[in-house]
Amino acid sequence: MSATNRWSASRIIRYAAWAAGVVLVIGALYIGYDSSMHAEDRGPGTGIVTAELLARGEYLTRAADCSACHTTPGGKAFAGGVPFKLPFGTIYSTNITADRSNGIGAWSDDDFMRAMHRGVAPGAHYLYPAFPYTSFSAMSREDALAIKAFLSSLPAQSTPNRANDLYFPFNQRWAMAFWNLAFLTDRRFAGNPAQSVQVNRGAYLATALGHCGECHTPRNLGYGLATHREFAGQVLQGWQAYNITSDKRTGVGAWSDVQLAEYLSTGHAEDRGSAAGPMAEVVENSLQYLSREDVNALVAYLRAVPAQDAGTEAARASSLVSTAPDWTVNPRKSEDGLGLRVFEGACAGCHLYDGQGRQLDYAALRGSESVNDPRGANLIQILLKGARYEIKGHWVFMPAFGDGYSDTELAAVANYSIEHFGAKVGGVTPSNIAKSRKD
Repeated sequence: MSATNRWSASRIIRYAAWAAGVVLVIGALYIGYDSSMHAEDRGPGTGIVTAELLARGEYLTRAADCSACHTTPGGKAFAGGVPFKLPFGTIYSTNITADRSNGIGAWSDDDFMRAMHRGVAPGAHYLYPAFPYTSFSAMSREDALAIKAFLSSLPAQSTPNRANDLYFPFNQRWAMAFWNLAFLTDRRFAGNPAQSVQVNRGAYLATALGHCGECHTPRNLGYGLATHREFAGQVLQGWQAYNITSDKRTGVGAWSDVQLAEYLSTGHAEDRGSAAGPMAEVVENSLQYLSREDVNALVAYLRAVPAQDAGTEAARASSLVSTAPDWTVNPRKSEDGLGLRVFEGACAGCHLYDGQGRQLDYAALRGSESVNDPRGANLIQILLKGARYEIKGHWVFMPAFGDGYSDTELAAVANYSIEHFGAKVGGVTPSNIAKSRKD
């Protein structure tokens, strides 16, 4: 190696060391800054806790869907322990009851605000963005403290918090200070003066409270929200969260206002199918409790969201819905096989061959996104895990078929359903089923 090359290499090393030092200094300064209290995070407390405050807090807690993430099925309310399986390990939600040792009982109002707005718990304990503080950062202090007042009014649960199971270096919480520096916008919601009061209310409900983007917005390489693709859809824990922008081909632009309102408040819309998986949980725990005015505000806001073309993602309307309204049984050659036989034995009794569903509208497959997706992402999940949720006092139930049928049988019935009800060629393979069983 020549002297020039050696000198160049040495200079490169010095520059790299200098850059690393700068990064560490900036990081240290930011950690200190981030661990301090913003002026906006300080303020008056909730004052006297009244029945009106608790009722408002309960409504907002439901609007923010806190239960879905902080209550395990059959577990104590808000005691945590719900697993979130991510590419870099598993995160477990925390206890947010009034317990002083394991929950938030010892937190001041300012402590709560710093966690909600900046993802930092007492003791400079950085939270992971599985807790959607990047969305909650837009929430007003008054609304956040009403939620805290309601949570504090519930029985304290001493359930210990479960340790996360994350790979190195993702298990280093201090590194979240750098992630916050890159991806957290610490700013309260400000309405768009060009939009109506109703649209701005819907925007606040969908972003600051309902954090819809946490599921429906794709992630970038740093696992932050790709805001330039807001609400364009993504796959999360095996489920496809669909495009909910105003795009008419791959979004909800072709849905009527009535269909959108029905789907949000009941989990089902005529000719659009029924919610399942995480979306069904959102309806069950949150959306069904919203007032009609707030549901209509959400619809108005979704109409105003800029269209994003989801490309190969599922188109919403099946051509068979309009071309074959009678849905007589007339299987094509590709359907005359295993998939049809499985459907006849396990599915037809509830869903019917015409896709209208028996007894409950929730069993209808006409226009369902699940059978309009050639990849069958959500259809696979539903077949393996089934569905069980309560909406407006009525139980919606579909048994899980994962234990009773082989990977080959489930792939066949999935492809049959996609072709018969979605007029598309299904691409589900037995290996897709096997992989989903493990996830």
